[in-house]
Amino acid sequence: MIRYALQCDADHGFEAWFGSSSDYDDQASRGLVECPFCGSHSVSKQIMAPAVAGTKRATPSPEVARKMQTMMMDVAREVRAHVEQNFDYVGDTFAREARAIHEGTTEKREIYGEATPAEVKALKADGIPCAALPPAPPDPAKVN
Repeated sequence: MIRYALQCDADHGFEAWFGSSSDYDDQASRGLVECPFCGSHSVSKQIMAPAVAGTKRATPSPEVARKMQTMMMDVAREVRAHVEQNFDYVGDTFAREARAIHEGTTEKREIYGEATPAEVKALKADGIPCAALPPAPPDPAKVN
């Protein structure tokens, strides 16, 4: 069974259940789907999130877990390398530089550096975007 959010040409919204998406298409093409408020047969599906049934949480096998960990470490390493190669390092003046860039008092550029938790909180409270840089992952050859 599938539930669709529907709307008629008079903007009445309603829901209906169908055996499958092809059942809806078949009934709509034959004029069998109608608005329960006004009887209009000019009905269309609306955007809606699918209802997905939950499943029990499965624990990955050790091999899969190891592959997932390696993949995540590789991605973190790549993100960090990209930032280090393409952004300006500003050290512990990150919060001040980010604020100056945001306010337009210094040139706009991509930066990275260090900031205290309080500085990060103040930046975010003022609508200044910032995110933590992934820590440098350990050398793969040295991981257990």
